[in-house]
Amino acid sequence: MIDSQKHLFSLPDSVTYLNGAYMSPQLKSVETIGVECLKKKSLPYTIAPEDFFSQRTILKKRFAKLIDAPDYQNIAIIPSASYGIANVANNVKLKSGDEIILVDEQFPSNVYEWKKIAKKQQAIIKIVKPPTGFKNRGKGWNEAILNEINPKTAVVAMPHVHWADGTLFDLMSIREKTRQVQSLLVIDGTQSVGALPFSVKEIQPDALVCAGYKWLMGPYSLGVAYYNDSFNDGEPIENNWVSRLHSEDFTQLTQYNDAYQPKADKYSMGESSNFIMVPMLIKAIEQLLEWQPKNIQEYCEEISTSAIEQLRAKNYFIEDDAYRANHLFGVYLPNDIDMKTIKQQLMERNIYVSYRGKAIRVASNLYNTKADFDAFLACF
Repeated sequence: MIDSQKHLFSLPDSVTYLNGAYMSPQLKSVETIGVECLKKKSLPYTIAPEDFFSQRTILKKRFAKLIDAPDYQNIAIIPSASYGIANVANNVKLKSGDEIILVDEQFPSNVYEWKKIAKKQQAIIKIVKPPTGFKNRGKGWNEAILNEINPKTAVVAMPHVHWADGTLFDLMSIREKTRQVQSLLVIDGTQSVGALPFSVKEIQPDALVCAGYKWLMGPYSLGVAYYNDSFNDGEPIENNWVSRLHSEDFTQLTQYNDAYQPKADKYSMGESSNFIMVPMLIKAIEQLLEWQPKNIQEYCEEISTSAIEQLRAKNYFIEDDAYRANHLFGVYLPNDIDMKTIKQQLMERNIYVSYRGKAIRVASNLYNTKADFDAFLACF
């Protein structure tokens, strides 16, 4: 099993950071690349025309490898998850009465755009809630999603793991059901890709969008998305020069071209050549490729198991292991335990977590150790 990688980060020993789902700490190597690239703008003559394209291609290739996508040209560079979802929604044609399935309390970036398009095209939003009790909660939630998919379903838009408590969704089974009714499967991978294995070849989603500043360990305001070939003839939400065919030839830019670059590149944002953040995200993904998400899952399981077992023994609810991720899980308090007291304990000990809905959200990575979970456990 991989060892702790805390030495590759700048986290102080006085802080217990169990909050990677909020924002990842920055790798020292990514920081170094960022500083080096920031200085380039001081000497703009060192930035050549080919630099507008070369790093973009590298980023798309690295991300395609991370998600096991056969063709890097199906990758687009986006500023946010909401931008990536908007590209999808802009190309979905719905009929009155068609249904869009969402899971309960999903992150807003994969909700607002669907509400907008549903209203515009007279479609229906269906929210699938978890069971009211904790018994078999994850299993029951997955079954409810599968049962909701029907011939009227046009889109299923959901995460791989729930952002609030790490509930794991069975995307393989959901993909099979959506295929039977010919509906789209659109995945928000922001809270999973990078720490949890994801294979485009296996799951075959229609689209996958990821903000880059969480589990991809990149900078804020840059992300990546996968769009399958069904989007090749679609329309992007903006018109920028770099996405147009032959834009590499600066002498011909005013010979306005109606054609786009191949496949998903038309969905990349304007100024996606970002000379600072693109190299930073490349470096971060290269580190993830070296570590491998499956090893991150194994490591997070190893360091958290004892604390989880002891919390369960004290009547705190944490989702069954088969229906949650190892890098991200929620702790639900018994009715007789005051959340404010727990928050105060965590704050006094410099332990950083998040509070989402009724859960304490705990999110670990290779910069954490078993000692971090021991410190967390002591607050209960």
